[in-house]
Amino acid sequence: MTWDEYATAWSGLHGGFDPRRASPLVRGWVRGAYEIGSWLGRKGVAPVAVTLAGLLLCLAVPLAAPAGVPGLAGGAVLVLLAAAADGLDGAVAVITGRVTRGGFVYDSVADRIGEAAWLAAFWLAGVPGWLVVIAGAASWLHEYLRARAAVAGMPDIGTVTVGERPARVAVTVTGLILAPLAAFVSPGWTVPVLTVAVAIWLILQVIGLIQLAAAVRAALR
Repeated sequence: MTWDEYATAWSGLHGGFDPRRASPLVRGWVRGAYEIGSWLGRKGVAPVAVTLAGLLLCLAVPLAAPAGVPGLAGGAVLVLLAAAADGLDGAVAVITGRVTRGGFVYDSVADRIGEAAWLAAFWLAGVPGWLVVIAGAASWLHEYLRARAAVAGMPDIGTVTVGERPARVAVTVTGLILAPLAAFVSPGWTVPVLTVAVAIWLILQVIGLIQLAAAVRAALR
């Protein structure tokens, strides 16, 4: 399957959104998944195996975070690997012709569980629980709004907001990397840096919700 064929198939599974016309971040994300997914497909790896691997990596993040500086750095690596797996399971399914509606649902559920695990890691590392809960609720609401709008008849994804999953990955990884670096300057800076990361997560989700709500209103009026 060529890149153009894959991009067309991917667009059909994501509400008509064409990754070839996306921002460099999103386009690079999808193109990278295509390249690695092609290799995995040739090796006979099943999409569900990639989904499960990504979920297990996510669940390992809150186990690593309480270990201090090494655990936070390790958590950043785990999130990056999990994010890569998240893009790869769908790529493998498309490339090998094994796309199913059930797989789409399971992948979405795994994404939400994984993000909850990342936020749990921030909480275990010292970020206030109330902030973690609100940030998590905002991101879940973001995805729930889009899903319900699709059921109500919205013909596409509405809009690509600033709070999409790649942004959550970027905020999580950046926070888990900067916190250990801050600890070398002052041990007391670790939790504040992590707290700022979760606050940025929340701000992006709120802005994203506003953007998405406006798109849904326009599509369903």
